[in-house]
Amino acid sequence: MLMLRNVIVFFVMLMAGLAQAANGAVPRISVLKNGMTVAVIEDERFPLASVRLYVHAGSAYETPEQSGISHLLEHMVFKSTQKRQVGQAAKDIESAGGAVNAATSFDYTVFYADMPADRWLVGLEVIQDMIFGAKFDPEELASEKKVVLSEIDRGKDDPDNVIFQDLQALLWPGTGYERPIIGFRNTVSGFTGEDIKGYISRWYQPQSMLLVVAGKVDAGEVVQQAEALFGGMQNDRTIMPPMPLTLTPGVKPEIKVEFGEWNKVYLSVAFPTAGMRAPEEAALEIFAQLLGGDETSRLYRTFKYEKRLVDEISASSMTLERGGVLYIGATLDAANLETFWKELLANLAGLRVGDFTDREIERVKLNLEDGLFRAKETIPGVASKFGSFVFYGYGIEGEANYLRAASQVDRAELQKVMDGVLRPGDLRAVALLPKDAQGKVDAARLEKAVAAVWPAAAGSAKAQNGSGREKKAEIVDLGGGRRLVLQPDAALPYAAVSMVFAGGDTLLSPQDQGLAQLASSALTMGTASRGAVEIQDFLSDRAATLSAASGRDTFSLEARYPTRFAGDVLGLFAEVLREPAFAASEMDRARQSQLADIKRQEDEPMGLAFRKLFPFLYASGGYSFTRLGEPERVAAFTPDDARRFFTRQMRLPWVVSVCGDFDREQMVALAKSLAELCGPAEPYAFAAPEWGKKREEKLTLAGRNQTHLLWIFPVCGTSGADTPGLELLNSALAGQGGLLFRDLRDKESLGYSVTSFLWQSVNTGFLAFYIGTEPDKAARALEGFSRVAGDLRRQGVPDVEISRARNLLWGDYQRGRQRLGARSSEAASELVHGFGMDHKREIIEKAVTLSGEDVKALAGKYLDPDKAYVMRIDP
Repeated sequence: MLMLRNVIVFFVMLMAGLAQAANGAVPRISVLKNGMTVAVIEDERFPLASVRLYVHAGSAYETPEQSGISHLLEHMVFKSTQKRQVGQAAKDIESAGGAVNAATSFDYTVFYADMPADRWLVGLEVIQDMIFGAKFDPEELASEKKVVLSEIDRGKDDPDNVIFQDLQALLWPGTGYERPIIGFRNTVSGFTGEDIKGYISRWYQPQSMLLVVAGKVDAGEVVQQAEALFGGMQNDRTIMPPMPLTLTPGVKPEIKVEFGEWNKVYLSVAFPTAGMRAPEEAALEIFAQLLGGDETSRLYRTFKYEKRLVDEISASSMTLERGGVLYIGATLDAANLETFWKELLANLAGLRVGDFTDREIERVKLNLEDGLFRAKETIPGVASKFGSFVFYGYGIEGEANYLRAASQVDRAELQKVMDGVLRPGDLRAVALLPKDAQGKVDAARLEKAVAAVWPAAAGSAKAQNGSGREKKAEIVDLGGGRRLVLQPDAALPYAAVSMVFAGGDTLLSPQDQGLAQLASSALTMGTASRGAVEIQDFLSDRAATLSAASGRDTFSLEARYPTRFAGDVLGLFAEVLREPAFAASEMDRARQSQLADIKRQEDEPMGLAFRKLFPFLYASGGYSFTRLGEPERVAAFTPDDARRFFTRQMRLPWVVSVCGDFDREQMVALAKSLAELCGPAEPYAFAAPEWGKKREEKLTLAGRNQTHLLWIFPVCGTSGADTPGLELLNSALAGQGGLLFRDLRDKESLGYSVTSFLWQSVNTGFLAFYIGTEPDKAARALEGFSRVAGDLRRQGVPDVEISRARNLLWGDYQRGRQRLGARSSEAASELVHGFGMDHKREIIEKAVTLSGEDVKALAGKYLDPDKAYVMRIDP
């Protein structure tokens, strides 16, 4: 189950809907006799289908006494039904090769299943049974309430979650939006099965539901099956659409300051706005993007890039059904808070539409349109975007109407939005500060600054004038250890290019830990002829991206762009490699960001765990390094250090891979020029690192609520013959229908998050069991890990679980490679590691032929408690 904690991301994504699938199919909208709406989008690009059932029932529909019941219902539908035992719903979906989940927000709950195309009906039938056949067994309810209570505690460890819940109460007092979606401990603890059944009876009416099915399906058959499964339901009351909230100008700002075990200051500033379908909705989105939407935005350029007062800053517009919010979020050092606060207020107070150029405004509009095409890359994206527009009343032409409205937004409309939203009396803010800042900052001091810097009497300014199926792939050998992969796919007018080198952290000495990451961050921040700002503007003007990354044994440069800008973007791609600047000023900015990332990692339990995991597991070499390095050493790196690393990195083997709609000759010419630039590759061998001698690592993160446990088994690398079996074993263990989830969560309620994961490089790897639990349950959780591993060694995996794991592996693989960038990156990575470009597919194909006895043998070989490593993070 998934609660939409970061709801802002969803509503920004919502703003790009669609009227057609990527293949041009027009959606079919039908209304069943009982008033339930069914939308079908036929899209044959992939052998996949996505099923989504939206219900107009979320936390905003709850009474104060019901707070959290929508979310608890979302959990309980995964328990027993009239047809299925506990966990069987997820198991049936995963056994068919699909994935099932659900999400609760303010105005809706959505249940979804992403399936192989020939099994879409399984997804639809399971969703119907989960919701309307749920038993709400008292013992299961008691068990799941413990899980939700644990999730509530877990949320208190996440600064973003804490801040947003505090802002809800400040922004929307007296409404359903003021309460957290997950509810409170006292309300959740008190719910009974009858409470949940009553809630379903009240809100789960056919007239309030939308079924969306997208993918390689037949629309007529979908409607027929929807009628068979849902047509017997009847409405027993009339549900009136909710009324928008009244926007009354505020009298004074309201600010809340909290102190805790944080390394950074987490600050959010919000202003209430109109909600969905408001006439100014498109202008609000454009203004938010201009203000803080990306690296070209005003707030980012001013406070992150130029003044360097913050680690991160962004702005977004979130529109809900009854209201909305303009949201600004920043992360910074406590020492910078007072200066940043005053300068942010002055910036907002003096902001005028004339401060934005025509180029900036047109760039934002282009990127809003770009969001539409990016959504169409995946079948779930098609279903989610179209479903959201129809569900919220925008209609089948929601995309076209929204983009038309956005294209027509002018300076007068933008200024009107700015004047209506940026009012000091409406400002609401929450700041989380480190404990050692107590006594230096408080809410009264921040509110006083608002009155001094941004008087409410300040007048507002007037507007100023200022195709098809994927074709066969081709591999071109360029000689000297350099290769080019061509993967045509003209379904969308986009392409993605990935250049992957061998090397990365393995090129570093111990004292250079973090240098590869720093060099990758600085690489795209300047060339001999362009600075970082110019590059950011260049890319944003073309709705393109260019990024570099360093891994434990690779280094990569990737670009994604509309085909019509291929010449421009590929030219910059080559320029970055040919003439990297590594300017001192940009290195300073990259260094500042990396040091901030280290602190942020150490603010979150799992961030801390993964920062310390590899140094704990491995004794030496690049695999034993902290990816971001140690702060004191990172602070000392110079531009010459970055140049030294990158010069060596360029001499190692690489593969360039392109996927999408591209010109073959143009790509061959680019690859040949890069091969000439780099010269013949130096020999490189992927290492087999030595494992660490220490078997247990205990870490502490004060002020948190949960204990996090990792039980880790060394396994072979991807070159090993056991890799297909390990993939199958991990698939049997992981997921909501997996053995770990079923035993430790469903049966014993030991934690909210329970899973396994497999990590491998060429010659090394590990399989890890994970759980986030309450500290007093940690011992039982470790016993549960041991019991599951013991059962696997003695009994293996039952045939029914093997079938589920096989299908889940296949489905996950297909879903994971829908995006152009995923396919280009996969091919380049596999080849540079010494495999064929279809190596991953071949592993999956081999895995689905294995039996439970094969997996039993692997469990006996690898799941040895005497060889396991244990990492524990306690509060």
